[in-house]
Amino acid sequence: MAYRSGDNFTVLTVCTGNICRSPAVEHLFRAAFGRNSGVDVASAGTGALIGQPVHGPMADLLRGVDVDPDGFAARRVTEQMLRGADLVLPLTRDHRAQVVDLAPAVVRRTFTLREFARLASEVDRDELEARAGGAAATSASRLDALIPLAAARRSAVAPELDDVVDPYRREQSVYQKSFDQLLPAVRTIAQIALRL
Repeated sequence: MAYRSGDNFTVLTVCTGNICRSPAVEHLFRAAFGRNSGVDVASAGTGALIGQPVHGPMADLLRGVDVDPDGFAARRVTEQMLRGADLVLPLTRDHRAQVVDLAPAVVRRTFTLREFARLASEVDRDELEARAGGAAATSASRLDALIPLAAARRSAVAPELDDVVDPYRREQSVYQKSFDQLLPAVRTIAQIALRL
């Protein structure tokens, strides 16, 4: 088994302001996993607009897929948050570098969101299931087992395959592009963890 911070498996997603991309990923994962999955999801920003809600255009996109973004407040990422996470999913390579600079110990369990989804989709499902506990496997144990299996498949790819574009204060089409990059990645990871 990989590093585990506690009873539940904790996912932390990180972007810049923590008002567009990372809270969208947080809310989408929470909706996918539900309350009693053993998977906790949070988000933070490297330059967070502390206390701010999900930015309007991104909130609207979340509502468009029946995910409620209300009640959110942006927060700044800390070393303690990173150390307490079992899986860290920054939204770009630059965020990943900032995360690892802040907490070098998390390097082996830190992937960009799209990178982790891509690598996870390459993992043999039977091997994953066996490593996750076979018949006793859970979403949490699958995510836990997925980290080293995904890490073993890391390879150099073009940055645009790993990064989710920052839409903040840009036109609606950029918000849509950002959402269209992060949504399939979240769904891929959730489907693998939930064995859908």
